Amino acid sequence: MIFEKISTVPTEDELVDKAFRRASRANAGKKRGGREAALKADESMVLTAGNILTDNLSNIVRRFPSFETIPPFYYELAQILVDVDRMRQSLSRLDWASYKIHDLSREYVQKMRGAPSSPQVRKEAFGRMASVISSIKKDLLYLNEARNKLRKLPDVREEPTIVVAGYPNVGKSSFVAAVTDARPEVASYPFTTKGVTIGHFMRGYNRYQVIDTPGLLDRPMADRNEVEMQAITALKYLDAVVIFILDPSETCGYEMSQQAKLLDDVRNNFGLPVLVAANKLDLCGNNTFKVDIEMSTLSGEGIDEALSLLLERLEE
Repeated sequence: MIFEKISTVPTEDELVDKAFRRASRANAGKKRGGREAALKADESMVLTAGNILTDNLSNIVRRFPSFETIPPFYYELAQILVDVDRMRQSLSRLDWASYKIHDLSREYVQKMRGAPSSPQVRKEAFGRMASVISSIKKDLLYLNEARNKLRKLPDVREEPTIVVAGYPNVGKSSFVAAVTDARPEVASYPFTTKGVTIGHFMRGYNRYQVIDTPGLLDRPMADRNEVEMQAITALKYLDAVVIFILDPSETCGYEMSQQAKLLDDVRNNFGLPVLVAANKLDLCGNNTFKVDIEMSTLSGEGIDEALSLLLERLEE
């Protein structure tokens, strides 16, 4: 997932301590034999501290993805969790600080060579560098908060996708388990207290993903908050079709009238092709509701046919 490579963003104190510790180690062991030796030692400390800070800041910026090039799906999800514009501004400030500290270290090395006391100039250089880092303290904290939120996003890939919808207990997870080769992966989902289930299967050389999003597609749209609606909007960017699973036996705990209302909500608000499947044929026998396919995730009856129809919709 594109946000997994973002490392923990260090704090102001962590950056400064690391840089000045490394600078002290660079000075350790150097012989102090007069002004020239002292000058070289102080130059080494300033350059080392400057390089550590510059490299760490540039690495933070580089590990965040470019929001100009990431897929729209992930951009929408990121915008729900964090303020993308503020994140861009913070990254820009870190970039500025990186270049500023690089220039300061070179500036103070030159200043040392004409100064009567290089240790005094070194201390001044360290003070200026620490001041620059202090000016981006809030940016470092915000970027680490954003990083922690973005890393919780599900690993949804840019590949043909089947989204599973329907009320709880209608057989959605059973369908995901039935059509995927491996046991479905359950990951945290930041828009709901429940988990998103993602499974994959192959057809020829093509890989497909099957997603069940409990908490988003298992209750009426009127009951959703703004964040959930934004998450549903993000799903529209996937190359996807929806399978809406009904339970005509009503053993799921919801009457068919309620299930039909949710189906209308998904059709009207989701913006993707919808295949309607009646599940639990082993329990209800005959189904009188108009559907595209009948199946039983318990016995396996109709599963292959449902998957074939979904693949045809994806082709279309």
